Amino acid sequence: MLVIIKLLGSLALLMFGMKSMSEALQKMAGPQLRHVLGAMTTNRFTGMLTGMLVTASVQSSTATTVMTVSFVNAGLLTLAQAISVIMGANIGTTLTAWIMSAGMSFDISILSYAGFFLGIILIYMKKHRYIGDFLFGLGLLLLGLTTLRITGAEMDLGHNEAVLNFFASFDPDSFLTTLIFLLLGGILTFCVQSSAAVMAITMILCSSGALPIYQGIALVMGENIGTTVTSNLAALSANTQARRAALAHMFFNVFGVIWILFVFRPFIDAVCGLVGYDVTMAKDAVSSEAFLANAAKLTFVLAAFHTCFNVANTFILIWFIPQIERFVCWAIKPKKVDEEEDFRLHFITSGIMKTPELSVLEAQKEIQSFSERMQRMFGMVRELLNLSASANNKKDSKAGDFNKLYSRIEKYEGISDNMELEIAKYLDSVSDAHLSDETKAKIRAMLREISELESIGDACYNMARTISRKYNGKEDHFIEKQYEHIHQMMELTDQSLTQMNKLMIGRKESFDINRTFNIEHEINNYRNQLKQQNINDINNHEYTYAVGTIYMDLISECEKLGDYVVNVVEARMGIR
Repeated sequence: MLVIIKLLGSLALLMFGMKSMSEALQKMAGPQLRHVLGAMTTNRFTGMLTGMLVTASVQSSTATTVMTVSFVNAGLLTLAQAISVIMGANIGTTLTAWIMSAGMSFDISILSYAGFFLGIILIYMKKHRYIGDFLFGLGLLLLGLTTLRITGAEMDLGHNEAVLNFFASFDPDSFLTTLIFLLLGGILTFCVQSSAAVMAITMILCSSGALPIYQGIALVMGENIGTTVTSNLAALSANTQARRAALAHMFFNVFGVIWILFVFRPFIDAVCGLVGYDVTMAKDAVSSEAFLANAAKLTFVLAAFHTCFNVANTFILIWFIPQIERFVCWAIKPKKVDEEEDFRLHFITSGIMKTPELSVLEAQKEIQSFSERMQRMFGMVRELLNLSASANNKKDSKAGDFNKLYSRIEKYEGISDNMELEIAKYLDSVSDAHLSDETKAKIRAMLREISELESIGDACYNMARTISRKYNGKEDHFIEKQYEHIHQMMELTDQSLTQMNKLMIGRKESFDINRTFNIEHEINNYRNQLKQQNINDINNHEYTYAVGTIYMDLISECEKLGDYVVNVVEARMGIR
């Protein structure tokens, strides 16, 4: 029982250490990695190389995949480019197996303690605390591997008759045995939710001489499939592109397992030859020391197989990326949902996000969608004004179109309220995690952005209600001059919304904020001019006081909307 507890505890150390390392690296280099990912994926080969380097850097293929899907949703990458990055991520993630094989073969405990010592010093130095988090995570990872190696030796599985008899009950030359262990590896990975943990168990079993190499590699192949099942289940609640990317990931690994089964033994024998492992060595034919020395190389055989498998699979499939793209697009059709009835967030999903740094990227894209939706809502208000102007009375043939459009604006107002609440709730949950100062500042800015965007939705709805009240009331119609002034004011307001959305989809370093301020000054000056002119026109009896009041309500609401736009821009630019 004590040995089992030590085994489970060391696996927990290993998994937590990897998680800490990955999160610390993303805090240090998250924005830079996203820029690299966006800039270096010009073709399938650079995409594959980028995916490999980014994944090796952050030690998380999931993080790379999530960033890639985010760029696809933003239109910065095509699905084909994303597939090439995911292929590279599969190669990059094999670095973990090499680290683990080194930890299983050598005494690296001194490195773990050095990592703890340096890490705790840097954690208390605020400027370098993310490096400290990384070193502390690395120390936990290495300590977990060291404990696993010692625990594996204590278990002495190579001389445990029950374990040996269990594995001996499977015919090593049977294809069915390979399939059984392949399935077992997939199920274990799916249950544990960590391919690294299952790889560690496989290494202990193989290096102790209890598990033959062929069955061990079948477990590794199963791990490759098991980890994609998890990502596909997580993507079920996500958008179409995320589900397509997850399916492409699964297709990549399943296809690789299928073709490797046809050359199973020759391929493994070739890998063993590269590492220097003697496949033919029998336990009874040599001394115990020689057999264990040979078996100790099995951890490197597993790591080498993992790398060779993914490299070979990528080399084969990289030429067929367009075909894979067509297949996943055929398999997963976009959902046909009425946009006005769709209150579901498009980019934020509950299951696919793994780290808070990446969660912020998803929230930013959701806010971008929110911003674009608000400009569409304002466009509907302008269209509603045109319909009210062209209809002589509410029995006109356009009355049905007017009422239908007004109902759409009402639904959009409800959507804006829901989006603000859902994004704020998501950001609140993200802010509970350990974040970098830069990310904390981004979350504060985002909360301000969504509040102002919701106010834009309220302003649009207020204008729609004013137009509807005028349309259905007994007041006289606006005179032609008033319509011209309202259209001019709405044109200026729409220009400010366009500038806001340019900032949302672009980079703030290249954004000219003076253009937004200039439009806002124009709106304010025009409002003041129309306010004075309205008083004169009423005194000159050009229209009634009631019509003038409704007219100025629309003008004032446009001016308020312009203020909200400036607030969004200032929040995005980091201006208080």
